[in-house]
Amino acid sequence: MSDPTPVIDDLRRESAELDALVGELSEKEWRRDTPAPGWTVAHQIAHLAWTDRASLLAVTDADGFQAMVEKALAAPDSFVDQGAEEGVQAPPAALLESWRESRTALDHALRAAPRGARFPWYGPPMSAASMATARLMETWAHGLDIADALGVAPAPTDRLRHIARLGFRTRDFAHTVHGLPAPADPFRVELTSPSGEPWTYGPEDAPQRVTGPALDFCLLVTQRAHRADLALRAEGPDADRWLDIAQAFAGPPGEGRAPKGAGA
Repeated sequence: MSDPTPVIDDLRRESAELDALVGELSEKEWRRDTPAPGWTVAHQIAHLAWTDRASLLAVTDADGFQAMVEKALAAPDSFVDQGAEEGVQAPPAALLESWRESRTALDHALRAAPRGARFPWYGPPMSAASMATARLMETWAHGLDIADALGVAPAPTDRLRHIARLGFRTRDFAHTVHGLPAPADPFRVELTSPSGEPWTYGPEDAPQRVTGPALDFCLLVTQRAHRADLALRAEGPDADRWLDIAQAFAGPPGEGRAPKGAGA
């Protein structure tokens, strides 16, 4: 993706939509539990603010970001949770303002980044477009957790195209973090967007295929829903295994979500 402007614009829209959802919440609503164990609405926004600041550091201060990485390596199992816990110590109004400031600063930095520049991250270096895509993915996914806690069902938009593309591109990464070899054959992914348009990835004649709604695919790769609750179809054993381990976010394998019928 040569011009990062479209995904940066969509990240701004996604953030504004979530901001509108949380901007007028009461103190009690900020403390509501979300589907992420141990995380309230406030934890979710604190995490977004923390990760925006980390992304800003990666874009503007490589040495400072490297120091953050070294700190993370010293406590790999708790580093992210610590960032969220620190953020929720602030009153909701201050936390909201912190998130607004961090995401605005990152927006400006990504737009000002030299064309072709790549920035350090916890995995491979990222372009401005890739950084914005990762931030959009997280904003959308954590926004879903917040909406769930508030009893809201946000309508999916075609901004999901960025997340779907990232989900396809992280196929090999998902296998690596599970200690599995990447499939040798290419995959074909055919999705139906929220607006009804087809989104396709990979060679048309690939024997390993995944088909279904784009929303369901994005829920899967962000681990916001269990595969059993999604209308995704796999053809081929490698594609079938991928749907069990798909992960578009950096870091170790997540626990994912239990099927809706679990424990019933």
